[in-house]
Amino acid sequence: MASPLYLDSIDRIILAELQEDGRITNVELARRAGLTAPPCLRRVRALEEGGVINGYHGRLNPAALGYGITVFALVSLRSQAEEDLRDFETHVATLPEVRECHMLNGEIDFILKIVAHDLQSFQSFLTSKLTTAPHVASVKTSLTIRTSKDQPGVPVDQHG
Repeated sequence: MASPLYLDSIDRIILAELQEDGRITNVELARRAGLTAPPCLRRVRALEEGGVINGYHGRLNPAALGYGITVFALVSLRSQAEEDLRDFETHVATLPEVRECHMLNGEIDFILKIVAHDLQSFQSFLTSKLTTAPHVASVKTSLTIRTSKDQPGVPVDQHG
């Protein structure tokens, strides 16, 4: 794992503000960080080039796009050989309904976050695309009833 870059308090302000609002103007970002616009932009570029900022995206409302349910799936594979793990990950990467895929240690090999329009479309996805995926031994699913916190990103400590 790569060690974190040295980030001073101004970098941390910039990161926190961008994580909160990726569409903030450079002028407003500079004001909040106590800088003028040119050095603020240089810092943002350096954070991007250093791999601290991976990208920018819009947060979409799933329900507004017809995705009424979110399901978490616990997937166990028949084999934990590296090639088999990669085969599964490669397959999952092709499935747009799978929004997150995390390899775990312990009894379960992967946890997936899946969105679907409704229960019927999820059931179809489950039987035609997930349980038939390479090396899958079992899939246990839990339907989300309520989401009380959905905060992307990571906490930005104000002190290094």
